[in-house]
Amino acid sequence: MLRSPLRTACAALALGLIVALGAGPTAAAAVEPPADGARAALASSFRNPVNPSADPSLMYHAGNYYVATTRGDRIGIWKSPSLATLLAAPEQVVWRDSDTSRNTQMWAPAFRHVGSRWYVYYTASDGVDANHRMYVLESAGDDPMGPYSFKAKIADFGEYAIDGEPITHNGQSYFVWTGPGRGQGGPAQLYIARMSNAWTVTGGRVAITASGGCGEVREGPTPLYRNGRTFLTYSTCDTGKPDYQLWMKSIANGADPMTAANWTQHAGPVFSRNDATGVWGPGHHSFFRSPDGTEDWIAYHGKNTSTNTYSFRTTRVQRFGWNPDGTPNFGRPLAAGATQQLPSGDPGAPTSVINDFDQGTGQNQVEYGGSWLSGSGCGNQCFWSNDHWSGQQGATATIRFTGTRVALLSVRDVGNGIAGISIDGGPEQRVDYYSGIRVGEQLNYLSPVLPPGAHTLRVRVTGDRNPASGSTVISLDRIEVYGG
Repeated sequence: MLRSPLRTACAALALGLIVALGAGPTAAAAVEPPADGARAALASSFRNPVNPSADPSLMYHAGNYYVATTRGDRIGIWKSPSLATLLAAPEQVVWRDSDTSRNTQMWAPAFRHVGSRWYVYYTASDGVDANHRMYVLESAGDDPMGPYSFKAKIADFGEYAIDGEPITHNGQSYFVWTGPGRGQGGPAQLYIARMSNAWTVTGGRVAITASGGCGEVREGPTPLYRNGRTFLTYSTCDTGKPDYQLWMKSIANGADPMTAANWTQHAGPVFSRNDATGVWGPGHHSFFRSPDGTEDWIAYHGKNTSTNTYSFRTTRVQRFGWNPDGTPNFGRPLAAGATQQLPSGDPGAPTSVINDFDQGTGQNQVEYGGSWLSGSGCGNQCFWSNDHWSGQQGATATIRFTGTRVALLSVRDVGNGIAGISIDGGPEQRVDYYSGIRVGEQLNYLSPVLPPGAHTLRVRVTGDRNPASGSTVISLDRIEVYGG
């Protein structure tokens, strides 16, 4: 890992910025770490990310959170009774397709509940981007986890189409999506058409002109309903760029959404990069309510790097509020490791977070063996603005914890090597910490489910490295413990 101070900041300054720059409704959701280094269980709190993938559709239904994200060759769903444990939940693959015209580049699944069935809307192609079209799956029963079967192609007007999902306005269902797409003349455009049922559009489509501060895309349109209006929020700029961001249009109840002039364009981005907290490219989002229905939350993907890349987008969530004029106030993206209070009504879960500076030989502490260095040169790319690292072959970090699962999040970089990670003296799993770009707080390791009780995790510097890497360095930063 390159130790150059790319984003130098002391821990106190970084934590202060998390609160100060998260002005508005999100500021109250961020909680500073306990003075003792957060060794106590935090059953009413959580930290981002809540999923390691992009383009989240996240909802709460009948006692569980569900999230579906872009997986490329499949549709997968994760399920958890608390946001605090969603990152550790297993993926359940609910759909793969043998039809080669639509079984690759599968993007952006979105949930809808209609009657006693669940529908998943998604985008797929034959491997050629220009051939992307939109499709619908239908559940066999009333379970969001399926099983699902293929239902239909939807809103096919003979050209590139992605990111479609239904909205409801004046009691009528409509389908909104992005087309014609990149490389087909001009920026992408939002379109809307009436729906006759959950898998069929009827009649023609209408283009909705949408501003965005850049010319590349207008994608991921998602509805939000409040204060006598339908808000249509969407992402602009290429998703690989650090300036990927959310913009918004709205329409009053009673107005016809098939008349483009009835849509009001809101000026400027409503959710965008936050350099101070190390969050770039926030977008492609969804909305959900807290379990008790009293709070509004946004789920979105973001990156811990300002590099133009499609990699390392992870799903994050945070609470938002409303402005006096009735428009949503999404605030600013919080740092990935900012501790937030769980949504109201979330039952919580026995969890704890261990920082790499919680040193010792006791429970929820880190014992270092061999030569390790530490510092704050990684700034807001690290948990609490600092980490430990070693390139010495045989150096170890031993973490003793009580729980049923443990996750390691830390920097990946061009100068990182391969770690050997083991649980309770068992066989080592080799984990490559190399990346062609520097990126912070990545999920590098998630243990298997363990028997309840005390366990020991050991991270060993193997001295091996990817041929593309410049050194054998391994970093230790943030340890999440579940079921403690």
